[in-house]
Formats: sequence, structure tokens, C-alpha cells
Amino acid sequence: MAADNNELFGGQLSGNVKFATDYVFRGESETMDGDVPVVQGTLGWGNDDGWYTGVFASNIKFADPNLEIVTAPYIGKAGSFGDSGVTYDVMVFSYLYPGASYSNYTELWIKVGKQFGQANVTLEVTPTIDDWFGVEGWQGVNYAVHPSYDFNNGIKVSGSFGYQDLDGEGAEGWTHWNLGVAASYVGLDFDLRYHGSSVDESHLVYGTQTEIFDDRVVFGLSKSF
Repeated sequence: MAADNNELFGGQLSGNVKFATDYVFRGESETMDGDVPVVQGTLGWGNDDGWYTGVFASNIKFADPNLEIVTAPYIGKAGSFGDSGVTYDVMVFSYLYPGASYSNYTELWIKVGKQFGQANVTLEVTPTIDDWFGVEGWQGVNYAVHPSYDFNNGIKVSGSFGYQDLDGEGAEGWTHWNLGVAASYVGLDFDLRYHGSSVDESHLVYGTQTEIFDDRVVFGLSKSF
């Protein structure tokens, strides 16, 4: 039963709503080169044992007109390895596209992190569980490192450097990165971030649509509850 403090089945409910100028995923604009702004939402549940579940949703825009919305249910477990100070987070995350189910696929997110004072470094390995983006025979693994530094005054600098490996006939991976600053003020979270990638005209998959991989700056405004 739910209570006034958002308690449900021994855990806590939480949510987030975000407005942003673009939705960039591993260097790729999910809105046709920032053609439309995005509204995103997450509703989640978690307990003190580290188990969590929820759903993420966002509008998107691709050359395929059927790709207009992504909904992503997820479930995972987070915690630490004893007293080592090393944390882990393992999550199954499914990308579901209403009206374009042929593009559905699922990833297994595996993260290990370590806090160093106000700095944190997290390593990520994220393989696909089924065919990447619904393309038969294509399998992907994203490798990334995510450093961050929290100034403990509401300001945080963070970034990411990774490689999206992609295997299969006609497939090719790419390098991606981002660097940004986030700040909290009057109950709102602000994020200004630069994104880039290695994709150019020679890329086997995206060589004819490199504009969605152009370097870009994205501004986001979000509210958690």
C-alpha cells in the first residue's frame, strides 16, 4: 500500500521530468539533428536492498516516421562490494518503440564505480541481449568510462568517453564522448553538455547521415519528485 511519503511495497517511489534541446545517446541525436526538443519522464521504485525498477519515456524523431516515442522499462540491482568502497549497478533496460516494434531491443547495463573524495570514476560495459535496434545478426557492446567531480555546492562536472562496438554484416562501431556541468537551483536541475563522436562520411552505418552525429551542445532542465 502507498503512503504519503511515497512508500510502496517496502520501497520508495520517485520520478523525474526533463525538458531538453535534444536527446543525445552515445553521440547520436535521437531527434534528427535536434529538429525537435524533447520531453522525458522517469517513474521508478527502489528499496534499501538496492533493487529497483521503473520506466523511462521520451519523444524521438528518426527518418523512419514510425519512430516517434521510446518507452523503456528497466529493472536492476545496485550496491557495493563489502567495505571496499567499490559500487556496482546491474540493470536490464529494454528499448520499446510503439508503432515500430521491429526496432525493439534490450541491453544489459553493467557498471562498477569508485569514489575518490569528491571525485567518482565509473566503468561501464553494456552488451545487447538481442539484435541491436532490431537489425538481424547485429550485436553491440558499449564500453565507457564516466568521470565526475561534485563541488558539494550544487555544481557537478561530469563526462563520458566510450566506444559503441557493433558487430554484424555491414556493421561498424564508433567512439563517443560528452562533457558538461550540472547545477541545482530552487529545486530544479540544470545541465549544459557538449557531445561529440568519431562518425564521418566513411562510416559504414551512418556515413550518409552524419548530421545526427555532429558535435552539439545540449541544454536540459529537470525536476525530481
